[in-house]
Amino acid sequence: MPPLSVHQLHKSYAGKEVVNGLSFTLQRGECYGLLGPNGAGKTTTLRCCLGLTAPDAGQIFLAGFPVPEQAREARMKIGVVPQFDNLDPDFTVAENLLVYGRYFGLADAMLRPRIPALLEFAGLGGKENANIRELSGGMKRRLTLARALINDPGLLMLDEPTTGLDPQARHLIWQRLKQLLTQGKTILLTTHFMDEAERLCDRLAIIDNGRLISEGAPRELIRQHIEAQVVEVYGEDAPGWAATEAHAFSHRVEISGETAFCYVADPAPLLAHLAARPALRTLHRPASLEDVFLKLTGRDLRD
Repeated sequence: MPPLSVHQLHKSYAGKEVVNGLSFTLQRGECYGLLGPNGAGKTTTLRCCLGLTAPDAGQIFLAGFPVPEQAREARMKIGVVPQFDNLDPDFTVAENLLVYGRYFGLADAMLRPRIPALLEFAGLGGKENANIRELSGGMKRRLTLARALINDPGLLMLDEPTTGLDPQARHLIWQRLKQLLTQGKTILLTTHFMDEAERLCDRLAIIDNGRLISEGAPRELIRQHIEAQVVEVYGEDAPGWAATEAHAFSHRVEISGETAFCYVADPAPLLAHLAARPALRTLHRPASLEDVFLKLTGRDLRD
């Protein structure tokens, strides 16, 4: 049975359908991403999968158990990194792992030998006796990841695990997650960082307004939805130029503020044209997952 299977999930609040017929299945050993703007239904979906929120309709099987009927049994088999750290400030680093492991019914004699290896894995070796208040934000996030592994779960559910971290901490967590995948772990990841999703995810789903609007491997989604190359044109004159001349060289043009995004298969004619316009600054790059995300969900700000 798959580590997680969701079929036709529905959830409404105050008459508004937050999750609307969402279906997806994780394959064992993969990293699967849930992407979507704020309010798309990602966190509600995770809460339903964990049995923390009762769905209005649909079927969920987590670690082989039906949820919410056997949510407690299912949660015993998985690890969770919540969106916000909830470490206990009254305990040391090692005590946070030890106490958390007891929730899974694990004896101290089994837990204590695991703690040094988990702390080394999280880059926290030698911090066993440190107080939580002494840790940086990156250290706390890495400790939360180590805590999620205390019961040696086959499936990890990570809700925006690198939000608020500096680049060094983000890259360390990426390395650790890749290690877990090589060990055969399965990961469900929500993130707002498109580069993170492109680096880590074998497959991903883009959701908006509670619906799945596209699913596949990152490079497949880019090939499916976006032209191969993007030329970004900056400057006060960019919107006016884009309105009158860009379409002659581009398959598709999007304007955001003072930037025109020109999507092309062959950028050479457009770049030659722009070379004669020194007032316009340009950036030429391959299409990315962020381009797909913005095309499918729009550029409007979500609150």
